[in-house]
Amino acid sequence: MAMTKSQILAHLASKTGVSKKVAGEFMGELVKLAYKEAKKSFVLPGLGKLVLVDRKARQGRNPKTGETITIPAKKVVKFRIAKQAKDAILVYKA
Repeated sequence: MAMTKSQILAHLASKTGVSKKVAGEFMGELVKLAYKEAKKSFVLPGLGKLVLVDRKARQGRNPKTGETITIPAKKVVKFRIAKQAKDAILVYKA
């Protein structure tokens, strides 16, 4: 089960010795900064980066009718996980 925002703030507050309110303000500012800088790519060292990607137009299919449709080109935001995070999360067995 995923941690809630309140649980994350409580954990950060206890580990850093600050109040939950201060931890919440820090997290809020970090999120605002990530939104603002994502157009240029925003890196969280050791975790990954947010990047803006141009997705090309492509052919798709309406699942209800089976009709072929053209899906227009658009920009999407992606999170690319860092190798350090992959290695720390996934336990590789050789």
